[in-house]
Amino acid sequence: MSSESVPWPADLFADLDRSGPVPLYFQVSQRLEQAITTGVIPAGSRLENEIAISERLALSRPTIRRAIQELVDKGMLVRRRGIGTQVVHGQVSRPVELTSLHEDLEQTGRAPSTEILTHELVPADQIVAELLGIAEGTQVLHVRRLRRTDGTPIALLENFLPLAHADITEQALETAGLYQVLRSRGVSIRVANQSIGARRATTDEAEILEVTKGSPVLTMDRTAYDDSGNAVEVGRHCYRPDLYHFETRLVAR
Repeated sequence: MSSESVPWPADLFADLDRSGPVPLYFQVSQRLEQAITTGVIPAGSRLENEIAISERLALSRPTIRRAIQELVDKGMLVRRRGIGTQVVHGQVSRPVELTSLHEDLEQTGRAPSTEILTHELVPADQIVAELLGIAEGTQVLHVRRLRRTDGTPIALLENFLPLAHADITEQALETAGLYQVLRSRGVSIRVANQSIGARRATTDEAEILEVTKGSPVLTMDRTAYDDSGNAVEVGRHCYRPDLYHFETRLVAR
């Protein structure tokens, strides 16, 4: 995937109506959105800076800034430190189901990649021990992973697994989702307790996810159980809300 600045077709903004009732920022935003959706401006490419775009289109910088912000808010563009404004596919819409993020990204045509930040045996603290149904201080596998999609950081995933799964390798987790790895070991995950929330990113999380310190992040805490009722993993995850959201269906009774 390239992160080079990709020039758009010369006629992309040729029909801007500079005297009509539709605001110019909205016209620019709509044309950029269409170009991104159709692949004319591909995922991973960088836009020129606001000054260059405003000069190219003979529009004010505030107009260009607002047009770009529209697409940042939609999750189609992301501002990255040291890189500039980069194109992404749009927000990941994840159904609240017993699947892994890796699987969800693959099924929607994204390109997931994983960086293992932590892979170690640690003594379970009181909370993890209670959730896994083991004695406090028992050794568990602690894994912390950074998940990217199309090269852009989207989620920080932290998991604790019982000692029976301590032999799961870093290589396995780099190439597949945790639930895929567990299923390949014969684990059948049937039910989970899950809570979804939001909070401010810590300094460490902000740096890893490439967002401003104190920015909001979505959170998901989950304890999954196999078909025998044994806890097989405890997860503490956080996600960038500009690139990710949960989706569920509500039915009236």
